[in-house]
Amino acid sequence: MFTTDIESYRLSRRGFLNAAALGAASIAVSACATVGPQPVEPPPPAYVEPPLLDYATMYAPVSDGGFDLPGIPYEKIDEQFLRQIVPDPTGQQPGTIVVDTVGHHLYLVRPGGQAIRYGVGLGRAGFEWAGDAVVQWKQKWPKWTPPDEMIARQPELAKFSADNGGMPGGLKNPLGARALYLFQGNQDTLYRLHGSPEWNSIGKSVSSGCVRLINQDIIDLYDRVPSKTPVIVSAGVGQQMVATANRKAIPIDAGVPEGSILLGPVRAITDQVF
Repeated sequence: MFTTDIESYRLSRRGFLNAAALGAASIAVSACATVGPQPVEPPPPAYVEPPLLDYATMYAPVSDGGFDLPGIPYEKIDEQFLRQIVPDPTGQQPGTIVVDTVGHHLYLVRPGGQAIRYGVGLGRAGFEWAGDAVVQWKQKWPKWTPPDEMIARQPELAKFSADNGGMPGGLKNPLGARALYLFQGNQDTLYRLHGSPEWNSIGKSVSSGCVRLINQDIIDLYDRVPSKTPVIVSAGVGQQMVATANRKAIPIDAGVPEGSILLGPVRAITDQVF
């Protein structure tokens, strides 16, 4: 046998032995492996809304936009109307606002089957707003312009008409520290979710047509919701309100100021209109 043939034989035999050794090692490793079902990764934890502050802190005096909001005597308010996290009773998608006109509650639906609930004051009989809407505009310390129908009922408000420039934002402004403007399609409903200096009206139906919150609560809600947030007004959670001919709603506001930019993206929390 030639030398080259011998060397080729040796290499082939060495490769076979190496392969056999690797195979044996692989079998040995397999024999050491655990037999049976592998451990299952636990599901990620359900979303839990971060806890709110205590009532004394939530309703403490606030300096905001150049105005000093007084503290709220929360001890005098039924606890059900104070801001709190509750199991979501609405079944709506997270991010939806649901107003329960029977319970006088506003729910901001959160993930994980939760909602932040606020107490609200509503329009008295004959002044209710009904339907679904979308938040198309938001304003800090909004100007208030009473509509002609309201001025006709209360002539003393004529000094705040659109022709007279409206009522500047401030502590006595009926729209309070914030206003969320509700639209249906591209139509301004003239109804608002807004603040109010009259904390003792929360849980009652005494205002003209809008949904009012404690000023500290509307500031909190304002910072949590972007433009285009859906709003559902219901007579009891899960039951849609229907406006009837003999219960015509009359708005509190004459409309979004001319030239306002609607549907703008929320780039940052600032004092600018968006």
